Amino acid sequence: MYAQKYPHLSSPIILANTYFRNRIFAAPQGTSYSTYGNQPTDECMAFYERKAMGGCAAVCIGDAVVDTELGSGNGPHMHMDDFGASVHLDRLARRISRHGAVASVELNHCGSSARKSFMEGNTIYGPIETVTQNFHNRNRPIVAKQMPEEIIERTIAKFADAALFAKRSGFGMVTVHGGHGWLLSQFMFPSNDRKDQWGGSFENRMRFPIAVADAIRKACGRNFVIEMRISGSEVYDGGYDLDYGIQIAKALDGHVDLIHVSAGCHEVDEVFTVTHPNMFLEDGVNVKYAAEIKKHVKTPVATVGSLSDPEMMEEIIASGKADVVELARQLSADPDTPVKAMEGRREEIAPCLRCLSCFSHLIQGGEYSCAINPKIGESLEYIYDIVKPAQRRKKVLVVGGGIAGMQAALTAAERGHEVILCEKSDRLGGVLRCEEKVPFKRHLDEYLNYQERHVQNGAIDVRLNVDVTPAYAEAVGADVIIAAVGAREFVAPIPGIDGQNVISSQELYMHPEKAGQKVVILGGGLVGTELSVYLSMLGRTCTVLEMADTLTYGGNVLHGNALNLQFKKYGIDVRTGTRATAVTPDGVLAEDAEGQKLFAADTVVTAMGMTPNLEQALSLRLCAPTFYIAGDCRSPRSVREANWEGYQSAIDC
Repeated sequence: MYAQKYPHLSSPIILANTYFRNRIFAAPQGTSYSTYGNQPTDECMAFYERKAMGGCAAVCIGDAVVDTELGSGNGPHMHMDDFGASVHLDRLARRISRHGAVASVELNHCGSSARKSFMEGNTIYGPIETVTQNFHNRNRPIVAKQMPEEIIERTIAKFADAALFAKRSGFGMVTVHGGHGWLLSQFMFPSNDRKDQWGGSFENRMRFPIAVADAIRKACGRNFVIEMRISGSEVYDGGYDLDYGIQIAKALDGHVDLIHVSAGCHEVDEVFTVTHPNMFLEDGVNVKYAAEIKKHVKTPVATVGSLSDPEMMEEIIASGKADVVELARQLSADPDTPVKAMEGRREEIAPCLRCLSCFSHLIQGGEYSCAINPKIGESLEYIYDIVKPAQRRKKVLVVGGGIAGMQAALTAAERGHEVILCEKSDRLGGVLRCEEKVPFKRHLDEYLNYQERHVQNGAIDVRLNVDVTPAYAEAVGADVIIAAVGAREFVAPIPGIDGQNVISSQELYMHPEKAGQKVVILGGGLVGTELSVYLSMLGRTCTVLEMADTLTYGGNVLHGNALNLQFKKYGIDVRTGTRATAVTPDGVLAEDAEGQKLFAADTVVTAMGMTPNLEQALSLRLCAPTFYIAGDCRSPRSVREANWEGYQSAIDC
C-alpha cells in the first residue's frame, strides 16, 4: 500500500454528496483571456484546465458577474446572465472536469463598486447610498443609490439563475463572493443602517446573503456545492474585525457547504497586498482567520493566501485549522503543485515569489503572467506545457548562469539539444544570489535553488568558474550561443563616491553588518528600496534619495504599494526629485526643489541601476551560426522578463 507523505492533504472530502479527490482547491482567479463579448477563449480554458491537470480537486473561474447591467465592476469577466454563452461554459466545465476536478465558478455582483456598469450609463446600487472614487474619471465620482426592494429581489434571483446556468453548463459547484467589499459584503458591513428588513440589526444585515444562498439551494438542489467566500477580517482601521467575521460565519452556518475565509476589502489600497499577501508577510498569514472561524461553525472551512509549502498545508488540515486549502498564485508558479505534493515530491515544487508581478501585469497588460513560469499568459502550447522537440539536435552554449541562463539551458535540454552552460563564478543563480540572507526574499532563494538543482540534475554540461571568451566559445564549436552575461552596477561620477564610507548595494546585501546606524541609499529602484527595508528590519535608520520625481518599481505597481507600506512601517525617509551632488565623510550633499542640504550618514550605498554587459555579449556574436541575447545584458530585466527571454531563446533555437 502506498504511504502518502501528506495523508491529510491528500485525503478526499465530500461536500453536498460531491467527491473531491484531495484538499487542494484552485481559488478563484478572474478570466484574463476573453472575447469582446466576455466569453472564454481557448487560452482562457487552457489556463483553468492546466490547474485540473496538475491535480487540484476543484478549479474555480473567478469574478463571473450575475447581473451585467447593474453589477459589473471591471472588464473581461464572464457574463452569467448571457445564456447564449452556454456552449463556451459547457466546454470550459468539461475541460476542467475531464481531469477529475470539480469545475466551479465564482458568482459576483459589485454593488456600489460596479464601476463598469456606472460608466455605461446604468444606475447602480448598494445597500445604502454611497459615493466612491472613479478610477477612470476622477472628476466624475461614482454614485450608488440605495437598492430598493424590487432590485434586491431581482438580484437574489440573478444569483440563483446564474448558479442554475452554471449547473446546466456542467459545473458542479459555485463560489458566491461575499467578501472583499463587494455587494454581499456591503450588505453585511456594520455601516448598513437601512431601516427595513435588509439592514440595521445584524440579523437584517445577514438576510440578503443568506437569501442568496438559500435561493441557489432551491434552484440547484442538495447535491450542488455552494461555497461562500467571506472576509474573516477586513484588516484595516474602519473595517470589521475577526469577531465580526465569526458572527458572519455563524450566521451562514448550514446555509452553504463550504465557508471560504479570505481577508480584506478591495476598496482599501493598503489591504490588497494582505488579501493577496505580499513578500513581506509570513507564509499562511491569513490562515488564522479561518482557524478561529472553524471553532465556531459546523460547516467545513477553507483557507487561502500565501500557501505554497505542502508541509504547511498538511499541518493546516491535520491540526484542524481548515478543511480545505485554496491556492491561486502558487498554481501559476507551478500548476503541478498538487500532484507533486500527492507524490511526495516537495523538492520539485517551484515556489511562488509573492512578487505580485502576475497581478501588476494583469492590470497593465490585461493578462496574467508569472515571474518564474514563462508559460503563463502565452499561447496554448505554452500553457499546456508542451515543449516541442527540436527538429535537429544542436550544440547549444549558454553563457551565464543567472535567471535567464538557467531557464535557457533547461528549456534547450528539454527540447533535446546538447547543452553546455558556462558560469564565470563558482555558483549558479547570478546577481540575485546576493539577496539570499534577506528574509522577505526567501522564496526567491528557494526558486534559485530549485532551478540550480534542475540544471545540475539535468542533461546539461555545467562548467563553473569559466569566463567565456570568443576563443573559448569558438573552441566549443556550438551551433547556437545564448548570451546571458548579465549586467554590472552603474556608479555615477559623483565627487566622493569612492570614499571609505561608500559601499555597493550588492556588497551590503551580502554583508549587512558593514552598514553603520545611519544609511543613505542613492537610487530609488527596486534594489535600493528593498535594501532600505532589509536594513531597517535590522535596526538601521535609512534614507533613500532618488533623482527622478517618482520611484521606479520596474512596472510592478502592486509590489510598489507593498513597499510603500514598509516605508511607513519602518519610518524610511524616501526623497524623490533629489539629486546627490557629493559624498562627504558626514553623508550626502544633495539638491532638491528647496536647494542643497546634507543628509547625514555613516554609510552611503550605491544603488543607481545596472549597466548591461552588452559588449561582452556581442563579442560572442560571430562564434556560432545562431546567436541570441537574453536577460540583463540586453537591458536591465525583471525576473519575469529574464525568465521569459531565456525560455524563448531556447524555444527559437
